[in-house]
Amino acid sequence: MKDLSSLFKNAMKMQETMTEMNAKFESIEVIGSAGGGMIKVFLSGKAIVKKIKIDPSVVNSNEVEILEDLLVAAMNNAKLKLEEKMKEEMGSLTGGLTLPPGIKLPF
Repeated sequence: MKDLSSLFKNAMKMQETMTEMNAKFESIEVIGSAGGGMIKVFLSGKAIVKKIKIDPSVVNSNEVEILEDLLVAAMNNAKLKLEEKMKEEMGSLTGGLTLPPGIKLPF
């Protein structure tokens, strides 16, 4: 019966840790950029694009395709930075323990 009590305590602690991680992820913001910083994408910890900043020198009606490509590059850059930040946060909250392959956070 002692093992069951210990298991329950561990499950409760894990749930608290998961709640902390989700709250921390919501407060994270990363900035991806492309074109030497002419395009910036601000991404939340939940992978939601919050805003996009475009240097006015990039806006040219003859170069719309370039702008589109830069936006894609900046968004991908922001996503990579977010994934790196999430790994760092996971490591600090779980004491270096990693999740099994295939499990991603936040849920």
